[in-house]
Amino acid sequence: MIQTLVATLMWALVASLLIFRRKRTDRSITYAALTIAIAMTLNVDAAYSAVDRLLGGTNLATLIADALLMTGLFFLGRGVMKTGEYRPRLVRAAVSIPVLLVALLAVTASFLLIDRGTTTTRFMIDLGAQPAAAVYSIINFTYCLVIVVAMLVLAIRQYRHSTGIQHLPAALLSLGSAFGVALCLAVIVMDIGHATGHLDLMHTIQSAYDPLSVLTFVFLCAGFAIQPAVRRAQHHARQRQTVALTAQLESLWHQATRARPGLSQADPLAASSEDPEGHLHRVIVEIRDAMIDPRVTFDISTDDRDLLERAESHLVGSDSALAATSPVPYVEERES
Repeated sequence: MIQTLVATLMWALVASLLIFRRKRTDRSITYAALTIAIAMTLNVDAAYSAVDRLLGGTNLATLIADALLMTGLFFLGRGVMKTGEYRPRLVRAAVSIPVLLVALLAVTASFLLIDRGTTTTRFMIDLGAQPAAAVYSIINFTYCLVIVVAMLVLAIRQYRHSTGIQHLPAALLSLGSAFGVALCLAVIVMDIGHATGHLDLMHTIQSAYDPLSVLTFVFLCAGFAIQPAVRRAQHHARQRQTVALTAQLESLWHQATRARPGLSQADPLAASSEDPEGHLHRVIVEIRDAMIDPRVTFDISTDDRDLLERAESHLVGSDSALAATSPVPYVEERES
């Protein structure tokens, strides 16, 4: 049931990213979410059993699902790195190609040493007592832990540098990453307890596995889904403010162009076809030109000057209500 819920959340995230991020040139996060969604779907018992039977019934589907998860996390981390200028050396190392390749080679080598038997939907529960299986899972979740910690660092920084509504996706991503860290650590301790015969410890921590899985995916998927929606809402809010400022300056602009005819009179069709910010820019420029042209007399009031300065600040993006921030994130897996 938990795996079905997690897979559903991931596919819902993929759908939201395809809708809200379809015009973005960088699709790294969308591709990462798609890869992780496929991995999570393979963890659903019915899908796992069907796929593994096609592969010979020796639990190769587990390796495929885990490799897809690791690869998806890698691209997710790379995609998030591209969204901001903050790229500390340790974070760059965590999401580097060499680290991914070493991790994939290590999990593949350890997987081949496991006595896997026939298809089981409880891979680590049934086989986790084997040292090779414990090593396999520990390597897998250690790589996930490294990526999640890197995402947590970026998410916390994003939250600190966010303003207004941008705090919401950053907070959700921070919480999701924190729960993801706890989930990875829990799985690693469970693997060690299982392999060393400390079953009481394993069962004690196992009770936290499902809640941590759900919390990790709920918060991360919510954060990723909300981010593009927040950006779109901010874009529309900025456009409304641009139109409002242009309307407030219209009277002053007409006075300026009567005193000093500008490009609007020379090419009215071009002026009418401009986007809202382009039009506001033209209005500001023509008012400023009239103010500084020594050939004409054009004085404005203190209130008009304040309005003009507010419009200029808005246009260059210094409006604190619309400050831009960069996104971040992560996603995790199961242990059955």
